Amino acid sequence: MINKTVSSVEKALEGVKDGMTFMLGGFGLCGIPENAITQLVRLGIKDITCISNNAGVDDFGLGLLLQQKQIKKMISSYVGENDEFERQMLSGELEVELTPQGTLAEKCRAAQAGFPAFYTPAGYGTEIAEGKETREFNGKMYVLEEAFKADYAFVKAWKGDTAGNLIFKGTARNFNPCMCGAAQITVAEVEELVPAGNLDPNQIHVPGIFIQRIFQGADYEKRIEQRTVRPIENAR
Repeated sequence: MINKTVSSVEKALEGVKDGMTFMLGGFGLCGIPENAITQLVRLGIKDITCISNNAGVDDFGLGLLLQQKQIKKMISSYVGENDEFERQMLSGELEVELTPQGTLAEKCRAAQAGFPAFYTPAGYGTEIAEGKETREFNGKMYVLEEAFKADYAFVKAWKGDTAGNLIFKGTARNFNPCMCGAAQITVAEVEELVPAGNLDPNQIHVPGIFIQRIFQGADYEKRIEQRTVRPIENAR
């Protein structure tokens, strides 16, 4: 069986260059490829396009790349809690392409499956559909959306094996799986890396065929974006 393990995040990100397009998994601050993002900051590459559900917060996740002005364009579903993202977008420093969340996921999945484009009703009649082909099916209007084209996809899984098979946990099982295999090279970082054959085949979410490089990550923070608790006197 092919061993896709690389020894470090530095090895995992070999080949990344200025001007490339990257997919980055996760939802908010959950399930994001923290080690890969940190390495992108260290490398100092610039003029990159990032495809991600959002851009984290000011001092964590993709917010770190925004702070260093390394991102030229963000393709995402919403601005979220990132003040720097909002500032750069409103000032015109950052090119932003806001995409409905389901459409963003499907543009990843289409790339993963090898489909060049698909029709969706989402966004018809809005600014999202401007300049795009539209077509009627069974009395309903649809917008033609093209699949993403990315150089690298960076995903984060709970557990993986040396052959690249992945298991995701909880909310991390959102954009991460559909980004696997949706770029020229998919890099997976995992909390636990085990020998091939140690994972129950019935529990695997993404097979190793979609992964080119895998490594065991370290120092995960797992921040909570919005912590909400009840006053102690109301707790039962």
